[in-house]
Amino acid sequence: MAYGNTGDGTGAAGGAEPEVSDSLRTFGAVVHALREHAGLSREEFGTLVGYSKHTIASIEQGRRMPDRDFVQSAEPLLGNTGALRKAVPHLSRQAGLASWFVQWARLEATAVSLYTYECRLIPGLLQTEAYARAVSLDVPPLPDPEELEQRIAARMTRQELLAVTRKPPTAFSFIVEQAVLERHTGGEAVTHELLDHLIELIESHWNVEFQVMPLRRPTHAGLDGPMRLAETPEHRWFAYSEGQQNGRLISDPKEISVLHQRCAKLRSQALNPEDSLGLLKRMRGAQ
Repeated sequence: MAYGNTGDGTGAAGGAEPEVSDSLRTFGAVVHALREHAGLSREEFGTLVGYSKHTIASIEQGRRMPDRDFVQSAEPLLGNTGALRKAVPHLSRQAGLASWFVQWARLEATAVSLYTYECRLIPGLLQTEAYARAVSLDVPPLPDPEELEQRIAARMTRQELLAVTRKPPTAFSFIVEQAVLERHTGGEAVTHELLDHLIELIESHWNVEFQVMPLRRPTHAGLDGPMRLAETPEHRWFAYSEGQQNGRLISDPKEISVLHQRCAKLRSQALNPEDSLGLLKRMRGAQ
């Protein structure tokens, strides 16, 4: 993924800056009109919300996706109508997403089922903020501070997909290699928090199934690498695979059939959900 494998295409090389879309243009025009109505120049407004006048120009021209901090800071300065907060969920791009991940992110947002096998790191939907930060800073080249915050904000926003209150709630199946947990990415404190987060998430979200692939597994169906499968509300299936600096959306039924077979085999080879949760708790207790 962009700037290294960060777990969900929220790196930055070649695509963190969104393409212009009608929704971004409309949002930018509203910000522009409200700013002028408030009698603020771009420079004055930027100073008040903590962004440069060039960033404000990019948002107003629909060339940049506003992050949550911008919206929260801008609302009270622009009349506190709630218009910006209500408009953000309908924007068609998300800052911090790599260009090749955007199509998958759209499918993911409406999927009724999502299967993930990961052998490199904790999937982005399950990461803590500290873990996401550690991963983003591990793989060169390093992002600049603003880029890093956009990347992490995008990842945290995507985790809203896990909510059991969504109608209908998405059914998630995650298979993660034990070695990923044993790596202790970010250090001991980050790992402690990550294990606590995973345990709490699994126990509180009935729609999330989590399995650990044990370290010793003589037969293994996932040796070709990580994969994801998504089922749309119309019950069509798509898949996604990712490598160094690239990702590929898969729609060919034959390829998807192969990945379904591999995913089914992986689920039978991994520890069952109860044993996986027990392993997480033992690992946490040993920290």
